[in-house]
Amino acid sequence: MRLERREGFWLLVGGPVPRGSAAITIGPLISVRRAHAGSRYLIHHELVHVRQWRRHGVFGFPARYLGAYTLWRVRRKGHRGAYLRIPFEVEADWVARRALATEVREPKPVEHTTV
Repeated sequence: MRLERREGFWLLVGGPVPRGSAAITIGPLISVRRAHAGSRYLIHHELVHVRQWRRHGVFGFPARYLGAYTLWRVRRKGHRGAYLRIPFEVEADWVARRALATEVREPKPVEHTTV
């Protein structure tokens, strides 16, 4: 395991992650599987959850998250269907996709050839 202090959060690479997940965020700590540590989308997605934890607090975030999940399970959606309908997950996916789409990337060097 490797723990890194980043701007505004902690990243635990190789830490505990629920089965079937690539990462989990609890407060300012993002625990990610080693195989997914380089995913820019995943880090952006989990950073949204860090902000959500800060906005809603240690009781508010889990209550809203689990409440939405439970609601969709009661409405007979399976695990995946309920997960994809959690408003916090919808927001995290949208923000992460938007961040990647507008990310400034280093231009590739231009190779010059002489004729």
